[in-house]
Order: sequence, then C-alpha cells, then structure tokens
Amino acid sequence: MLERWLAEARNHRVQPNPNAMVLATCDAEGRPSARVMLCKGVSVKPGYLTFYANYQSRKGRELAASGRAVAVFHWDALHRQVRIEGPALKAPSAESDAYFASRPWQSRIGAWASAQSEPVESRLALERSLAAAAERFGAPVPDDAMRAPFAGVIPRPPHWGGYRLWAESVELWVEGAARIHDRLLWARRLIPAGEGFKGESWRLTRLRP
Repeated sequence: MLERWLAEARNHRVQPNPNAMVLATCDAEGRPSARVMLCKGVSVKPGYLTFYANYQSRKGRELAASGRAVAVFHWDALHRQVRIEGPALKAPSAESDAYFASRPWQSRIGAWASAQSEPVESRLALERSLAAAAERFGAPVPDDAMRAPFAGVIPRPPHWGGYRLWAESVELWVEGAARIHDRLLWARRLIPAGEGFKGESWRLTRLRP
C-alpha cells in the first residue's frame, strides 16, 4: 500500500518531493530529533525503506546509539499519512556505492565537503571546504546554477551511505469527515537474519481516530 500511495503521489504531482518523509530518531538519553529526508526506495517483500545520510551527522549518531527510527509520510492533497517504525541498519556497501555513483557530481562533492551537523564558523569557511573538495578530485567548484560538467571519478566517502528502515509496524491514515479518520495498524515481529531481518506474519488492528 505504501508503494502504491507513493506512486500515486508522484503521478499526481501533489508536491515537489512526493517521497519526502520526516525521520525521527532519539539519542542515548532519549532526547528526540526529527528532520525531512527523501525515501529512495521501498522494498515490499522484505519490508523496508531506504534512505541515505551522513553516518557522522546527528541522525547518524542517534541511529548508532538507538538503532531505531520512525518515518512519517504526509500527502496533504491526498488526505493520507503513513507512519513506519522499526530498527534501522546500514545498507550494504555495494548498494551505497551504486547509489552514490548515480548522484550528480555536485552532490558527490558536497558529501565530501561538509561535516554534516558540525559547527562551521562562517559561510565563507563552508565555501572553502567545497572548493577544497572539488580540487581534491580535480573538479570545478560547483556554481549556483550547478551546470558545470565533470566526468571524473568521485568515490563514496566512508562516512556516507544508506540505511534500511525495517518496518516493525506500519500505520496507514486516511482523513475522514468530522475527523472520523481511518487508522489501520499493521505490526509484526522481526527476527534477525543475515544483514537484516525476517518478518513474521502481519497483524492488523483498526485504531480509533
């Protein structure tokens, strides 16, 4: 259902980034934080979604500390919402390498240039980091229009890659009249298996709005 809803949001062009989701995490002391990410894939049969991030960022540190996350999709124009909760594990390196290589070269330079979530003394210092990263790989410094061509190799930095958020529970929400919304919760138990999990059968519960 999530895959179908994502396709409908994309086909109807309901918003500039129909695959945008809020990703919430907690640190070791239980303090929450949230930010908007882009979902880069839904793997239906095993039951996980994929996103990419800097492993050393705040969210990366929090995922390392708790190993869990919550993702929320909201398509206001379609009157729908999805919430997914579960453990988050790093994606295989080969998968992260392949996705990184598919990104625009400017984004690949940016991944090397910025120590995400860390303080920076000024915008000028950030621009100097970008210029240094471009020089490192023999690339031009990305401009505001990001049109300069570059065909060189920019490898994936070791601090950047994918995560798989394994669905332990999925709640689908559909807006209803008089605020009598439809809320359906699917839950399952996840059993560690290989680099991920194997899920038991889903259990469905209808929730009060």
